[in-house]
Amino acid sequence: MDIQMFGRISDAFGPSGFEEDVIRVIAGYCGKYEVENDAMNNLYVRMPGADGNKPVIQLDAHTDECGFMVQTIHDNGVLGILMLGGFVLSNIPAHTVVIRTRSGKTVRGIITSKPVHFMNEKERASQDLDIEKMYVDIGAESRSEAEEVFGVSIGDPMMPEVSFSYDEEHEICLGKAFDNRAGCACIVDVMEQLYEERDKLPAQVVGAFAVQEEVGMRGAAVTAQVVKPDLAIVFEGSPSDDFYFSASQAQGRMKSGVQIRRMDKSYVSNPAFIEYAEELAKKYGIPYQETVRRGGSTNAGKISLTGKAVPVLVLGVPSRYVHTHYNFCAKKDLEAATALAVQVIRELDGERLRHILRQDVLEGSRF
Repeated sequence: MDIQMFGRISDAFGPSGFEEDVIRVIAGYCGKYEVENDAMNNLYVRMPGADGNKPVIQLDAHTDECGFMVQTIHDNGVLGILMLGGFVLSNIPAHTVVIRTRSGKTVRGIITSKPVHFMNEKERASQDLDIEKMYVDIGAESRSEAEEVFGVSIGDPMMPEVSFSYDEEHEICLGKAFDNRAGCACIVDVMEQLYEERDKLPAQVVGAFAVQEEVGMRGAAVTAQVVKPDLAIVFEGSPSDDFYFSASQAQGRMKSGVQIRRMDKSYVSNPAFIEYAEELAKKYGIPYQETVRRGGSTNAGKISLTGKAVPVLVLGVPSRYVHTHYNFCAKKDLEAATALAVQVIRELDGERLRHILRQDVLEGSRF
């Protein structure tokens, strides 16, 4: 895994609906492929000279990150905001953000928090938070200054202000938006590993970088219609649970390998696809962990319902504190995710594909 590449993708500005910078960074690493975007800014990366007679495997990851939008500008110059994606309200106050104005200028702001000096006892004890009572202070003293001097307008997007860094000694990445810039980096890495053998691969491989996942998996509803995959591999920056459960119960431990998701609120996995993936993980010594999620969702929920149904394998990179400003993930887990995807693609054959597509289920079923 090219960690510098991952860092540049992580740092890119890209709240839901405003992913242009992210796809430009990704496209910059994909010069030897056939690259195009659509009207939503979904990005498609195809191997050159693809054989249209081969089955199609879609590699999916979403480019957007949780962020905010300017909802109103108050008379005193502070900005009312709404969320793009699912932040927990208690994680929002007192952090900095970067606003992208219509002219392309960036403006820094602080999400307001009431100083303890001005709180009464009830306020100090209360955890009753409301996004409509949170504001972003950009240093302006009036609405006219915010608009005319700072150039801020209603509808401007904003993202957490965090810069990527890599702890080489411990092989740990720190940054923002690992849900799901980790997945985007995985697609780039998988396609790079497969490039030289592209003509010998048993399937066409299409990287599809989808927008607006955090606001309803909207981009994937389009990418799956465009790519028309036979199979799909969804990469996710999955929430790590190793700080909340015991070692025997945790299903998303950092540095314990790729997470293979069996179920969440959006889909139930294809057992034959998971059986195949885990067989290869054991064969090649790729560390993995299984998870059954009570909540959460991925683009698998949309992709799996496309056409006559698409078997989807969801591979997660355990990432601590997703949907907050700051995340950790391990290089080891990024590389386990890409290693497994590469082997799944390389070793696919007609018999295995037929089994995953359940085309053999009715054989011998007549009485």
